[in-house]
Amino acid sequence: MPRLLRRAAVLGATAHIASSRGQAKGAAAAQEQDATQSEAAPPAAPAPSSEDTYESLMKLKELLDAGVLTQAEFDAEKKKILGS
Repeated sequence: MPRLLRRAAVLGATAHIASSRGQAKGAAAAQEQDATQSEAAPPAAPAPSSEDTYESLMKLKELLDAGVLTQAEFDAEKKKILGS
């Protein structure tokens, strides 16, 4: 019986050490990921107000009506303004 107890103790200790190392590697990877995400995240631009959006669309429509913009250019700029 003592041989089985020693074997169980060795296996338990080995499992504990492996678990501790895995947790340490996981924590280090999480910290590294957080650091790269905070560096890579660009500052969020403030959302334009509805009045600014409306005015921009009206100016674009005037340019389209005057023939300065094509329909494709108007649609592209409209998508940029509306953010879709």
